[in-house]
Amino acid sequence: MRAIVLGAGAGGGVPQWNCACAQCRRARAGDPAVPPRTQTALAVSADGECWLLINASPDLRQQILATPALHPREGPRDSPIAAVLLTGGDVDALGGLLTLREGQPFALYADPAVQRVLDANPVFGVLAHDTVPRRCMPRDRSVDVADAAGTPLGLAVEAFAVPGKVPLYLEGRDPPAATCDGSALGVRVTDPRRGRFLVFMPACADINARVRACLDGADAAFVDGTLYRDDELIRAGLGGKTGHRMGHVSMTEAVSGLAGCTIGRRIFVHVNNSNPALAADGPERATLSAAGWTVAEDGLEIRI
Repeated sequence: MRAIVLGAGAGGGVPQWNCACAQCRRARAGDPAVPPRTQTALAVSADGECWLLINASPDLRQQILATPALHPREGPRDSPIAAVLLTGGDVDALGGLLTLREGQPFALYADPAVQRVLDANPVFGVLAHDTVPRRCMPRDRSVDVADAAGTPLGLAVEAFAVPGKVPLYLEGRDPPAATCDGSALGVRVTDPRRGRFLVFMPACADINARVRACLDGADAAFVDGTLYRDDELIRAGLGGKTGHRMGHVSMTEAVSGLAGCTIGRRIFVHVNNSNPALAADGPERATLSAAGWTVAEDGLEIRI
């Protein structure tokens, strides 16, 4: 099973269009220690021919261009993207669906709550149901992924709820606290032939016992790395919210919370532009590396 990180940044990417923090300035200047990152998405394939995208970021067109495995193979129209799976309703998880509006068949998997978000917004009608079938993804039950025609991709997925919150645009006047109501999902992707699996969890507000159980034994875990410290945005003068308020656990909490789990590759994704661990030459990165963690860059590929 191959997995390619299409994007490793949080919403807005790195550099963010309106940000002049230290990391954005370095990325904008071409500093090799802080390479640019697009918004988080992962591509997974059992055979290297047909691919499942986990999340469709607003940067999807750029990500496809940068990833030869996702290029058309023959004319006049073709794509190896056979299915898309959404882990939530945030803009940075589903905005890229509009890039895929060119009449190309693929299957779209999402939790019922996310399906309702898509159904309520007529702009997503550009993905015609007879071309892009929408399939509800149950929680805590393994599903064999198939393309639009029903041909299996050789991958099984299982979604599980993690502590999280509804997207910002759905919060209303009284923002809810982080819960396990399914607003944020992690996904286990398994190669049934070999029994090996990865977990993709780009948003998670807390590392609790259930999260640890879902990640334990993974050959690779792609974990929410939005902030290095919970109060990072406040310290940097970039905002007034903690990570927990935004629905994101900090890297330091994830490292300690998952220390006792058996995990192969430990990889942080969804890294915010404010995060000092973006800098490969900084003390935060050194601390994470010493603990066995990788901070993902766009294009990182692993095989399990």
